[in-house]
Amino acid sequence: MFITFEGIGGCGKSTQSKKVVEYLRKIGHEVFHTREPGGSPGAEEIRRLILEGDGNRWSAETEILLFNAARRDHLERLVWPAQKSGKIVISDRFVDSTRVYQGVARADLRGLVDELHTLVINYEADLTLVIDIDVKTAMERMSLRSGEQDRFDEMGMKFQQDLRDGYLSLGKEFPERCIIVDGLGPQDEVFSRVKAVVMKRLGT
Repeated sequence: MFITFEGIGGCGKSTQSKKVVEYLRKIGHEVFHTREPGGSPGAEEIRRLILEGDGNRWSAETEILLFNAARRDHLERLVWPAQKSGKIVISDRFVDSTRVYQGVARADLRGLVDELHTLVINYEADLTLVIDIDVKTAMERMSLRSGEQDRFDEMGMKFQQDLRDGYLSLGKEFPERCIIVDGLGPQDEVFSRVKAVVMKRLGT
């Protein structure tokens, strides 16, 4: 199974993905944990190109091409081999990030995102958990981070609201795959919601 976590910056998706990995390993599953953009060595190099620097360093079209290059390398070198060996793969972000960031919030390029995805990736997660919180809370959380913000985190409240709206729309577009999880509250409380979704999908 391939499980992905999505959401706006500061929503807690990285924390929750780690908690799921720890829990699944504890109950006996073999799990491979990764992230996008990045994961494989080549994809990590592309990650630095995408996330560092000025907010207008790349056009949205260029970002889409870079993300697809990183994603393909990530799948070939890490995700698909891990699945072939019988592991559950959990990724912090996947193609839904591109659908929302470049396809909706950065520019109206959803058609291009989907077309390129079909041509060079043509692969979807089995389950996607969208950790949803309000933009004000997310931005407050991001402001407390030390040196962890990327250029997308600094694009302002309207951009973050557009991202949130985009993720909520994906939940309606792909209701069987994309499950919206309330991300407000203590981490353990959020994890109980996340765990319930994951374990139901795993059939345990």
